[in-house]
Amino acid sequence: RMQKSESHGSLQMRNRVTGNYEQRISSGSQEKHRSVVHQNKLLPSKNSPDSVRKPHPRPSDKLNPKTIDPFGDQPRAPSAFAAIYSKGGIPCRLVHGSVKHKLQWDCLPETLPFDPLLITLAEGLRETKHPYTFVSKEGFKELLLVEGATEKTVPLLPRLIPVLKAALTHSDGEVFERGLNALVQLSGVVGPSLNDHLKHLLTSLSKRLMDKKFKEPITSALQKLEQHGGSGSLMIIKAKIPTYCSICS
Repeated sequence: RMQKSESHGSLQMRNRVTGNYEQRISSGSQEKHRSVVHQNKLLPSKNSPDSVRKPHPRPSDKLNPKTIDPFGDQPRAPSAFAAIYSKGGIPCRLVHGSVKHKLQWDCLPETLPFDPLLITLAEGLRETKHPYTFVSKEGFKELLLVEGATEKTVPLLPRLIPVLKAALTHSDGEVFERGLNALVQLSGVVGPSLNDHLKHLLTSLSKRLMDKKFKEPITSALQKLEQHGGSGSLMIIKAKIPTYCSICS
């Protein structure tokens, strides 16, 4: 009987050991499976966007990196300027030249009403895609060059200034530079008439003046504003940008 009892006890012990071993093997297999599944989740799928290699940029991409077809189907709602341009509301078109682009007007610019065309072109300065960037910048400049531009522009200043301010406060540096150039062009046309509105624009210039990239063009612009606006503009500039004199000296 003692032998049978010992034999029976040994058998139970082996079963427990075997069971524990099989349980450990099973647990190890499950853990390994979970680890493999976790790793597979971390690795990008062959069909995922991360695994798709981006095509190399073409040389032509550097010319107009943000070009858009104004007459094609747009995935998003176009801006107000883009919508007006695509419907023919801007009486000029971009002509691609071998050396540089230029505008072709549907009629002589001096025959066009400045209201609302000049304001619409100023709104286009905030665009970030070609051809809108070129059309708005060049159109604004060429319209201000026509005979009688001063008389046509001065009455529009109360509506033009907020639009230019929006370009000068834009986060895109290129938009800011287009707005700055437009402001200088405008001051050359309207002269001291701009002084009453100047204080609304100088705050954004003062902020950008801290950026080394814009220090030189802003300084040059301030000097031209002073030149076009006379002593009255100098007082306004000094009040808004106390460091202006030290910059010029």
